[in-house]
Amino acid sequence: MHSKQRLNRLRALCLTLAWCVVGTSAWAGGNHAQASYRALEGMPELSQAPRAVVESLDSFLRAQEKTLEALLASQEAWAMATVEYYPALPDALAFVANPQRSDEARRQAFLAALRIAPNSKLSLFLELDAKGSDATQPGNDAISLADISTVAQYSAPQHAAKRFVALKPGDLVSPLAVLATATDEPAYGLDTFLWDDNPNGWGRQYGLGNQPFGNPASPSASQTPFGMGFFHEDRLLYSVAPWAKRSMVQARYYQYSSLAALALRTGHDYWGWRFAGLALHYLQSLTHPYHVRLAPGESSAKLLAYNTLARMGLPGPRNTRIRAITNQRLLMDALQTQLLHKAQKTLQTQDKDNSYPEWNDRYLRNVVAAQAAALADNAQRTLLETLPAEWVADALIDLQPQDATMRLLPDLLAQDPTRRARLQGLVTEWMGNFGAHSRNALRTIVKSGNRY
Repeated sequence: MHSKQRLNRLRALCLTLAWCVVGTSAWAGGNHAQASYRALEGMPELSQAPRAVVESLDSFLRAQEKTLEALLASQEAWAMATVEYYPALPDALAFVANPQRSDEARRQAFLAALRIAPNSKLSLFLELDAKGSDATQPGNDAISLADISTVAQYSAPQHAAKRFVALKPGDLVSPLAVLATATDEPAYGLDTFLWDDNPNGWGRQYGLGNQPFGNPASPSASQTPFGMGFFHEDRLLYSVAPWAKRSMVQARYYQYSSLAALALRTGHDYWGWRFAGLALHYLQSLTHPYHVRLAPGESSAKLLAYNTLARMGLPGPRNTRIRAITNQRLLMDALQTQLLHKAQKTLQTQDKDNSYPEWNDRYLRNVVAAQAAALADNAQRTLLETLPAEWVADALIDLQPQDATMRLLPDLLAQDPTRRARLQGLVTEWMGNFGAHSRNALRTIVKSGNRY
């Protein structure tokens, strides 16, 4: 009886964590694009590739409609066989070639078959390299994040310095720029409100079921099960929180990586590099320690104790832990943005690339996520020992809505070289993993596309 009560209490706390810790808006995990520029710029697969001719999505879909029908069917079969708890695509959403339909109808059928938000903009654009490299032709108009995103994250710190330009069909663009730009793109609304219990209604057609974790009323939080994967928690947590095993991150990577290979193989280079970047977004998200562990540094026994106190009328410790974990994850993102330039050498170094197993269907789970999970406790310990307790331990401040507080971070880092060095070491280790896995994945995609 007592054992069952303990499990029920832990289950209640895990559900609370699921709602609050991964239910915040700034979940995207820092700056994918600028890190990707540095991690991938030395790869001959990109530097020796010709400039890509910009092409609309409608043009690509028209040209490859019949091939896409077969590819998307094979993607579904792969996911059903490989991804744990994968919800089957409803038969009515299967992509079927129909050359008589309009471009808009074909595009919507494609998005539905992939279970992507139907209002996704998928604009033709680039995020410019902060180093100022030559990414496109002169004369492209500057645009804002609002022109490419359906998610209201425009004030988030990681977006503040981004510069975007519009593209048009026929432009010649750098493969590196196309790919790096696309590594940020899923956070702009592609995975928003796709679950049965989301408020807009289209999720109920997609067959994914209820959102397994995160606040289903939040557009950004609704994306979290596509960018997080809790594959390496202990058995006790899984016994009371089986939803923690549900993640669409592997399925998303496979969808986009196989689309990239098809596009490269058939001469649609722009969409080949763009789909490759979309795929890398999901892999890169799994290098983030707080995207693969629900509560780094906290044992299941501790979580149970917090919940027991809350049930006794003392919710303070539980609420503090939830706020602290949320703050820690947000600070990891902010530190990546602040300290990225000092991690460039590690991002570019390819010495570790061959030290990992050969690419396989379990690489994301067994290599990328496992490595990040192993780093998570050290990441939490480093944050606790170097940043103010009111931010990361006592969590007297909710950092998410207080951008003014987050802007104190650069001054804090400048004041203490020892503190900065420890945090830089953490970010550098994370970015080293980010770079190596991104390159290994891209090499596999390019090889599958028969390009080299």
